[in-house]
Amino acid sequence: MQICHSDRSPLLPTVYDPVGELRDLPKELEPWPVTSAHSGSGRPGSAAALRACLARAAAHGGWRWPERPVVFLSDTHADAEGFLRSLVAAGLIWRSARARGGFSPTRFGRSATILIGGDCLDKGPSNLDMLDALGALRAKGLDLRILAGNHDLRLRLAVSALHAAPTALTEHLLVRMGRKIIPLLREVRDRYVSDADLAALPDEAACRARLHPRPDWAARFSVAAVRYLNSAAVAREVAKLATKAAQFDAEVARSGLTAREVLAAALKCREVFFSPGGDYAWFYEGMDVVCQLGSLLFVHAGVDDSMCRLLAEGGVAAVNDRYRTEQGTHPFAFYFGPLANLVRTKYRATDAALTDTGVAALHGLGIHMLVQGHVNNQSGQRLLAKKGLLHLEGDVTLDRVSRRLEGLAGIGAGATLIFPTGDVIGLSRDYPRAKHFAPERQFEVN
Repeated sequence: MQICHSDRSPLLPTVYDPVGELRDLPKELEPWPVTSAHSGSGRPGSAAALRACLARAAAHGGWRWPERPVVFLSDTHADAEGFLRSLVAAGLIWRSARARGGFSPTRFGRSATILIGGDCLDKGPSNLDMLDALGALRAKGLDLRILAGNHDLRLRLAVSALHAAPTALTEHLLVRMGRKIIPLLREVRDRYVSDADLAALPDEAACRARLHPRPDWAARFSVAAVRYLNSAAVAREVAKLATKAAQFDAEVARSGLTAREVLAAALKCREVFFSPGGDYAWFYEGMDVVCQLGSLLFVHAGVDDSMCRLLAEGGVAAVNDRYRTEQGTHPFAFYFGPLANLVRTKYRATDAALTDTGVAALHGLGIHMLVQGHVNNQSGQRLLAKKGLLHLEGDVTLDRVSRRLEGLAGIGAGATLIFPTGDVIGLSRDYPRAKHFAPERQFEVN
């Protein structure tokens, strides 16, 4: 069976689906429904806010579009099958057991830029298979670009802290990842940890103690963290750690792993992910934190005024260079600083601020829309005005763990397609039509 959506519209990709896994993909386009709760803000005045963003873009030189098609996929969270189905849904690959890696790129796949918006890891069920799928795309010579997400960064910082002398600001970073990190550690244990690795570790009690912060951590942390967080934020972190530690321990017990196995796997992550020549070192070595293509800025979560200034001064290269350099320094300060704000902000009062000054700087650079992940949606992509700037939220809840928790059936599939013609298409199996946004030619309000 082949589903051929291009029979309906040239903007919908040809989908090669011989076993009918994607029968519920959209087959028709609709103008982007900007005022409805499932794909717009759902708030009074939301359409007016979007119109104001478009008017501002027009006043700053109008739109420049990428020179080749862009397919944006984000927050796969270790669901390799959801990722592969999304590649099929976007017309990038066709799957075949005979092909190396289980798939071959289509003509469209070879012509497109595939941009991964962060959070490839955690939650499960298949962290290493997810990275293997990315590696297969690289090996086939496709234009693949990977951005950092907060879950990807947390693993780096937690592993770094585990290999350093413990401090009040770092000794909790592994446990702070909670239950979501355990599936990855299970996979690393099964694939990479040897009997010799386990024999080199102390007994179960000592390993459990090393995984957790020391008993007086909360008091020491509350003193040390006030340099970086206000008192309310410090209290939230202490409370959050208690919850996360309980979730961590419960998931370890559920997984059948011992504390020695968990520690061995966590230590092994440095060799696998962060040491030169490690099997997955390429994943972090090639990772950026921002990408600009035409008038679009791609990032996992969002921006603040300081990053807008840095973009104005040195472009995306300056931001990416600083991100790579500074993430290896003080882990806690980095995570709560302006660079990591790019991968974790939700524009809360506690996050670094994006004001009209920063938005004006972006427009001065010709950047008129931010394309992000990080905020998952249950009915496909959303288009919103945040802080006076257009944001397209592209996290369509692909991974099965999140889908099960949020009442979504089956395996997720979806992608955001951006064409040189200025057409933006939101595809998701959780919304019956493909959403079409063409800011220079249409802005219909439903």
